Amino acid sequence: MSGESETSTRICDYPGCNKPGKFRAPKAPDVLDDFYWFCQTHVREYNLKWNFFDGTTEAEMNAQRSKDKVWERETKPMGDPEARAWARLGIEDPHQILGANGTRNPGRAEAGGRKLPPTEKRAIDILEAKADWTKSEVRKAYKSLIKVLHPDMNGGDRSQEEQLQEVVWAWDQIKASRNFKD
Repeated sequence: MSGESETSTRICDYPGCNKPGKFRAPKAPDVLDDFYWFCQTHVREYNLKWNFFDGTTEAEMNAQRSKDKVWERETKPMGDPEARAWARLGIEDPHQILGANGTRNPGRAEAGGRKLPPTEKRAIDILEAKADWTKSEVRKAYKSLIKVLHPDMNGGDRSQEEQLQEVVWAWDQIKASRNFKD
């Protein structure tokens, strides 16, 4: 990994040198895609004298260092993390917590006082129950629907079998749930 270009047919750009120029070196810090071509001896000499910040002021160097710390991307201010936390609860001023907002729990659903997973919400809707019912109350609703929909209970009418399967699925969801008391 010497940086030597095997295919180069150039002559060394150093004045008075006739050796093949197989090593490239940038001409200026602001033009990094235009090169001198040197032999190995002269590229080493050139590199020892090379200074990327040659001709820049201290303020420009400090500005470059600051940009390099963040990979030359601007950063956005984060703001006040405590204010963002209060805003998630719907409170602009922390002193509001002492008022009506002090007893409100935004993590709970308003109706029924519990937050259910989507499958259990759907099961409650299918069983025509309420989220604040106990498991035994939901079971009573399940049994009453079974009596209406099951072919053995409604005189052999099989037109509502799909609805019956949904009711059975819904009861299985509620039965396995920890969100309903026995």
